[in-house]
Amino acid sequence: SGRAIVGRFDGRKLAFEEVHRFENAPIRILDSLRWDLPGIFHQVLTGISRCRDIAPNLAGIGIDTWGVDYGLLSEAGDLLDLPYAYRDRRTDGMMERALQRIPRDAIYGATGIQFMPINTLYQLLAAATGPGHVLEQAQRLLFIPDLLNYWLTGRQQSERSIASTSQLLNPRTGNWAREITDALGIPSRILPDVAPPATVLGPLDAGVMESTGIRSAAVIAPACHDTACAVAAVPATGDDWAYISSGTWSLIGVELNAPLTGPDAMAANFTNEVGVADTIRFLKNVAGLWLEQECLREWRAHGDDVSHTDLVVQARAAPPFACLIDPDDPGFAEPGDMPRRLRDYLAATGQHAPEDRGGLVRCILESLALRYRENLALIEQLTGRTINTLHVVGGGSQNELLCQLTADATRKRVIAGPVEATAIGNIMVQALACKHVGSLADVRLVVAAISELREYEPRESDAWNDAYARFQSLPAQMGS
Repeated sequence: SGRAIVGRFDGRKLAFEEVHRFENAPIRILDSLRWDLPGIFHQVLTGISRCRDIAPNLAGIGIDTWGVDYGLLSEAGDLLDLPYAYRDRRTDGMMERALQRIPRDAIYGATGIQFMPINTLYQLLAAATGPGHVLEQAQRLLFIPDLLNYWLTGRQQSERSIASTSQLLNPRTGNWAREITDALGIPSRILPDVAPPATVLGPLDAGVMESTGIRSAAVIAPACHDTACAVAAVPATGDDWAYISSGTWSLIGVELNAPLTGPDAMAANFTNEVGVADTIRFLKNVAGLWLEQECLREWRAHGDDVSHTDLVVQARAAPPFACLIDPDDPGFAEPGDMPRRLRDYLAATGQHAPEDRGGLVRCILESLALRYRENLALIEQLTGRTINTLHVVGGGSQNELLCQLTADATRKRVIAGPVEATAIGNIMVQALACKHVGSLADVRLVVAAISELREYEPRESDAWNDAYARFQSLPAQMGS
């Protein structure tokens, strides 16, 4: 979904309220999966216009979205086509094709980004080698939030945190890794200038002001990647903590001062994305609540009146460790009948599939907790840090069962909250851009002061060790 949220900051305390919410899902057009970007922009304008009566003189407007997806502009500045959604199948085989041309360590050394078929690099390779000549016609590439900012201001520029998700940017220099695009035949001329987080892009376009009724506002690139905003709002101090930005995806990682792009980090397939204040988000992008969300969608489509809360209650009552899955199996990546796919996976791995919804959801949540344990151990090994606290932020922090299972599986203290980490981070990085706070540390002190946090202590159980051994023995990359 998309949301418009107004924040008020008095120099010490932040208050915020939601003024608009809208559904957002990719649309199927013939054999492709696309984003209705004009429709999204219409909703952005609606959200801004709903601020007219409560905050007509906004200090800033900041947009953040998911990563990797982009649109292409013509020389006249027009959108050439509806942007593809990252779950579209056109990238099938593209990562393998890229690695035939460029060694894996060369790509990772230049970009530090986790190898995933959805990355912009492989989307562009699909565009460069597929039918049509869209890249030849394109004058500029902009990522989804950059496009929305362009339509708000007329300025064609990218923001560094969103650009860093693409596997096209060098996280050390903050500039494009043109040796990679050149080797793959991707025209580097389409790549825009890149600005750091907390950049003031400029005033609202006069037409936008007229259509929304907002008299004045600066458009600010906070951190335009939603996870970068969420990590900025982690209420932590010191360096003995890690985070999980928990939602459709789970982003588990730590904050570093410099990227780690050596062979061990590459072998573990960790990513180095740019964060606020010259930080690096060293993390692994793994499956999240997408699996449960797709199950819920399928059950509702068949007439079951069930909610997320109902599923958590049913999962809590289900027997523990009855079955386990690899949440990142490619067979779970696309929209579709997720309950059937889960049962097919369990049958293929010689496990008995639960008959009830609660058992299936518990299988998902326990498997996610075990994946967190696996990656947290890798983080400690790769960084040399001892992690004592795991901060869970975002919508998944409301799932009390998953938070407790995560504490039990990892044997770390879990602090859950804030739920609205992405929105809070967005607003407070805007405040940083406007010099209402002085540093990222100040941002986190504000967040800690306003957030209702819940702590989960690990419960000792040898059953988790047995389950972890079973989890690690699951076949890798079963289906597609």
